Amino acid sequence: MFDSITPDTLRATGSLKWTAIPGTIGMFVAEMDFGVPPVVSECLRARADSGAIGYLPRRMADDLREATAEHMSAAYSWKVEPASVFLFPDVLAVLRETLRHLVPDGPVVLPTPAYMPFLTVPAEEGRELIEVPSLVEDGRWVLDYDGIDRALSGGGLFILCNPWNPVGRVLDRDELAIVEQIASDNGATVFSDEIHAPHVFDGVHIPYATISERATRHTVTATSTSKGWNTPGLKVAQMIVDEPFRDTIATPAGLIEGQINTLGVEAATAVYRDPGEWLATVKAELDDRRHRVAEGINSIPGLSTFVPEGTYIAWVDASGLADRVESPVRFFREHGVSLTDGAHCGTGYEKYMRLIFGTTGPILDEALERMTRAVASLD
Repeated sequence: MFDSITPDTLRATGSLKWTAIPGTIGMFVAEMDFGVPPVVSECLRARADSGAIGYLPRRMADDLREATAEHMSAAYSWKVEPASVFLFPDVLAVLRETLRHLVPDGPVVLPTPAYMPFLTVPAEEGRELIEVPSLVEDGRWVLDYDGIDRALSGGGLFILCNPWNPVGRVLDRDELAIVEQIASDNGATVFSDEIHAPHVFDGVHIPYATISERATRHTVTATSTSKGWNTPGLKVAQMIVDEPFRDTIATPAGLIEGQINTLGVEAATAVYRDPGEWLATVKAELDDRRHRVAEGINSIPGLSTFVPEGTYIAWVDASGLADRVESPVRFFREHGVSLTDGAHCGTGYEKYMRLIFGTTGPILDEALERMTRAVASLD
């Protein structure tokens, strides 16, 4: 299905991932190289052909609310009221409005390594950020619950990313229950980023808000079709909240809704109601890639990683190159592979790299071969 995809065809699309750093294989932007589902292409073409690319009508926004609720029920057995769904351009807009209106005081507590903007948005909103470095136990990244509990002792907002960008973990019910207890004990709110939920391979995705009635009340869930169905450029995401958050956010969310991309709303509605054949095909591809990337990275001297349980992101430890390479990301970029610097994912991760493996087998193999040759050149 994806055999015709090559670096040349990807560069021809003009995407940021494949044009920002010429001469390299782009593995630093969290999007896939598989295009979009046919249902997205079809609805975008139909809308363009009709010339109906105007401001977002209320009926379309309401339709997406209903489609979001339908999807959450079908995929995760989560009963969501359409009235609890609010539309925003992206997950970061959801976070900003959460900080401005729902949790206007207190620190923002973030387990690291983390998605890069989660480290910068709080400061942009004038808030204190407390990083809580995570732990590695039995070959898996795990949350430091004691550290999180201490950081939340004064309340505030806890940012949870599950599935976890960038380490690829899928948190289980027991892990989420501990977070729920900590948040409840400290009177904290949980911002749960769940945009990678469609790509879970080991375990199942459990929406954090479904853990308990207390979790339902203290959670702001952010989701989108952007990662699962490769539509980040369509700029539409959903916030899901319960009362009293629902009443508080209604007015500011209503003002933002008028700025949402009409095409994105229609595409997201179509995706949530699609039978899912495209997603199943892509997940099979990613299932192969996650094992291939782990095997390839772990065969390169000085590098190591764990097999991701979800997402299409690998978190690569390059500390084995520390005595020979000053900056792993710069080193591999010079050898034709562009990755994300771990330093942008939290304090103390300068010797780590984030690698996006949502690509074809041949492209991933070429990237791993370039990285292998690069390390060999140090001998």
